[in-house]
Amino acid sequence: MATNFPPVSELMKPIQHYLKTAQEHDGRDPIVAYWCRLYALQMGLKIANQGANERKLLLAIMDWLETTKTQMADNESVTNEVAAQAYLENYALKLFLYADKQDRASNFGKNVVKAFYTAGMIYDVCQIFGELTEEVTQNRKYAKWKASYIHNCLKNGETPVPGPMPAEDDKELDNELEALGGGAGGPEAPNADSQPGPSHAPPQVPQPPRVPSQPYTPPPAVPSSYATTDPFSNVKAPTPPSEPEKSPGGFQAYTGPGGPATGGPVNPAGVPLRPEQLAKAQKYCRWAESALNYEDLTTSIDNLQKALRLLQTGQDG
Repeated sequence: MATNFPPVSELMKPIQHYLKTAQEHDGRDPIVAYWCRLYALQMGLKIANQGANERKLLLAIMDWLETTKTQMADNESVTNEVAAQAYLENYALKLFLYADKQDRASNFGKNVVKAFYTAGMIYDVCQIFGELTEEVTQNRKYAKWKASYIHNCLKNGETPVPGPMPAEDDKELDNELEALGGGAGGPEAPNADSQPGPSHAPPQVPQPPRVPSQPYTPPPAVPSSYATTDPFSNVKAPTPPSEPEKSPGGFQAYTGPGGPATGGPVNPAGVPLRPEQLAKAQKYCRWAESALNYEDLTTSIDNLQKALRLLQTGQDG
């Protein structure tokens, strides 16, 4: 489903990183490619002073998205935002855990940089679905910092320090990431097919940035179900989840007295549930699954209990 798009003008540089990530996934994972281009389109539409070249690019992206969505109409990870968000977060997490494991083992290389970088880009794309969770926000910040830090160390012939570094001030790290372009656009994409060099390098870092006093710290042991091989060897990304989260199918809601008038289903206890309550319950279940990825049973149980309470009583908390 790849196609040739018009060139990206200087004005549209902020969306170039996401279009490049989409292009890299056209043959690997059309779902990731679809949401990366949709995010790029949303960013591009907000850019002021567009000319004919910019509009031509955005229209080409729109046409591609419309065609792709029609071709993938039976794929819930394209048509259902809850399933799509879970899919993208899981895909980014898989990249993140691979890169983090290699980094902590001092196995530095261009593909580890690329994995951290791509995870950060895909976490950016997850903003399509609303505010990022604290876990995703921390993973996103850490991935972008690590991509820039390892990249610059390799370029300068220095040996990176594995894992998080001691820190005193979270604000200082935010300032350094901002200087690196670590916001929506992120640093310049590393090239997985060549050694890092000036043409692909993010801005120079005067000294290794420091991690906040309470940084995201992955568990000591990465679950064995995650890939331990290089996700970019032979131009292949790690296999995404084979069973992405799906919305309930074939569900016939109980419509007792007053049921249809509530705008949503009624649970067995007769409590009507609004669509937004069902969506929140789905999020709790998704967060519980994410916590299991880190073997954090306490957080997983807590989120499952919240989902159950919401579905049983209609009360959140």
